[in-house]
Amino acid sequence: MVKNADALEREVERQFALIGEGTLEVITADDLRAKLRRSVAAGEPLKVKLGADPTAPDIHLGHTVVLDKLRDFQRLGHQVIFVIGDFTGRIGDPSGRSKTRPALSPDEVRANAATYADQVFKILDPARTVIEYNSRWSDPMTFADVIRLAAKYTLARMLERDDFGRRLEEGAPVGLHELLYPLAQAYDSVALAADVELGASDQRFNLMVAREIQREYGQEPEVAVILPLLVGTDGALKMSKSLDNYIGIAEPPDEIYGKLMSVADPLMYDYLATLRLQTTEELTRLRDEVAAGRRHPKAVKQEMARRLVARYYDEAAANAAEAAFERVHREHRAPEDMAAFTLPTPAMKVVDIVVAAGLAPSKSEARRLVAQHAVTLDGEVVADGDAPRTFAGGEVLKVGKRRFVRLALR
Repeated sequence: MVKNADALEREVERQFALIGEGTLEVITADDLRAKLRRSVAAGEPLKVKLGADPTAPDIHLGHTVVLDKLRDFQRLGHQVIFVIGDFTGRIGDPSGRSKTRPALSPDEVRANAATYADQVFKILDPARTVIEYNSRWSDPMTFADVIRLAAKYTLARMLERDDFGRRLEEGAPVGLHELLYPLAQAYDSVALAADVELGASDQRFNLMVAREIQREYGQEPEVAVILPLLVGTDGALKMSKSLDNYIGIAEPPDEIYGKLMSVADPLMYDYLATLRLQTTEELTRLRDEVAAGRRHPKAVKQEMARRLVARYYDEAAANAAEAAFERVHREHRAPEDMAAFTLPTPAMKVVDIVVAAGLAPSKSEARRLVAQHAVTLDGEVVADGDAPRTFAGGEVLKVGKRRFVRLALR
């Protein structure tokens, strides 16, 4: 609790400045200052909410942009609530979608939710984090409750959403359940009486709905803190598991390091800025040094990769990942600690092995990799992945730049 007026304002501005670092927008800044002022004066923490639907088992670097901001609130002493959308995940968030997202089964949602709860503590302090599942208040709602909730928002306002309007103009279907998604997510804020909610820029509409729904339920609207989206490793679309352009924070250190080293040089500046590894001033100086030839882009990416591996593992893992990368890519040697895969029979097709070893999700993807000359066996490019082969054991199968297995016989 701060009683001196000058000291109170200094603390409010200190917190406001930290919260603003790396954000795109705060809606509204005046509301945030007012909430912070009451919080500091009374010594009562704000309730700060972040929701995530467990649509895939991995938390990736894109998720960490908002999770890192949630950690900032945590360090300022506020109450952090991480909401796992085990209910809303069964609806499917239409944000940024050009078509209806398939709904997940309850089993899929539960399995993914279990991994989220574990991985989030790579970033947040578990002792000061409340984990909530929105099925706790959404599952008991009756059909009458849903109708009352829907009555608090108009169809015209819902269709202001860019992706809905675009799909209707193109003649693409929009499911009625998709219109309910923003309302279900908004009701999370009502159930928790949230003071602040975080979200990436593609969640802006949902956060605005939440502010309005809180008003309708007689609550003070939450402040929306909006963070930038992280571009995926393809350099074109937002990072997403479904687009296979992601870097999962629970992936092995070698995989994280290798994926970061593979991004295009211009993309590294976006990562350094969005993941808050460099200040604006440091980034400007770095760009100038690279442009002048005083720093090599590879050295910049190496430092970035080391720092991120160390962030989610430790320094020893970062050093080992770098050594493994150099061994494979500079010395053209296979990793010393590659995984082994035991063949069920000595006679197999390479495409079958690639799938069975988990190096590709399907035979069609394995065949595509073979056609791209991305599959080698003991250093030789595999020309025909469907040709039967007989293996002696000990062969090294490589898929892409970083995935290796050593074949073994029973």
